[in-house]
Amino acid sequence: MTPRDPLHRPPARAGDVPPPEGQGRERGSATAELAIALPVVVLTLMLGVGAVGAGMRSVALQDAVADASRILGRGDDAGGAEAAVARADPTAEFAAGRSSGLVCVTASTDARVLGSIGIPVRVTGCALDGGR
Repeated sequence: MTPRDPLHRPPARAGDVPPPEGQGRERGSATAELAIALPVVVLTLMLGVGAVGAGMRSVALQDAVADASRILGRGDDAGGAEAAVARADPTAEFAAGRSSGLVCVTASTDARVLGSIGIPVRVTGCALDGGR
């Protein structure tokens, strides 16, 4: 018995069209490339959407702490300032402080990307103390 040549093709039958040179080894390569590239593209899109969501949360919190600092600067109670921050993000931690004629409010939270990756978001807003 003679050893088989791996590149040996059986003789062509009448009416068979020979494949173009080199095409036989590339059969299915587009499917394999798609199978590898598609999950990478989906993951990249999900990370991008999560990053945009974290940015939107940061902007909403920045607006809320600006409102909260103005509320405290007018001399209103801290409950209204906390409520302003809680409307933007109920899970945000709230801290307020006064120094040098300013009232500053800080809020911090974690924005989740892909459900498990936490991006810390911390924003601060200040207003003049005493409503001046």
